Amino acid sequence: MKFIQSSLLALAMLFSLQAAADKVAVLGVEEAVLKSDAATDLRKQLQAEFSGEEKQLLELEKQAKALQEKLRKNQGLQSKDEEQKLRLQFQKAFGQYQKQGQELQQKRAERQQAFLAEMRPKLDEVIRDIIKKQGYDVVVAKQATVYADKSVDITAAVIEALNKK
Repeated sequence: MKFIQSSLLALAMLFSLQAAADKVAVLGVEEAVLKSDAATDLRKQLQAEFSGEEKQLLELEKQAKALQEKLRKNQGLQSKDEEQKLRLQFQKAFGQYQKQGQELQQKRAERQQAFLAEMRPKLDEVIRDIIKKQGYDVVVAKQATVYADKSVDITAAVIEALNKK
């Protein structure tokens, strides 16, 4: 219910803004940043930088799965001590897999946050320039719109301008 009320309020604000504004545009800010050449370069750089760690992670995953499968197949067919030893090996391998996976994910997230912080001033400048040059009265977040004609979407223009910076 609260979502519907919020949506209706946003729609009402949008229509009232549109009535008061001559030129309205929508912009997918996140989309613009993620589709920029700089973001593509970052993805390639991260892939190269973390490829060794990703290989290690895949190897740990294979080891853990192999141990889990061995444990499942041999359950009840070996002594309790052997079964316990195998279970501990699996838990250790799985624990290492989880730990390294989380560390890798954290490193990637930190690099992406640094990239976004670096891109923010460029993005703001590009958006301000486009607004000024095109004379927009209102620019609405694309994610906040229910419908917008493609002719009012300036995301592609922002991506193009970002790529030139």
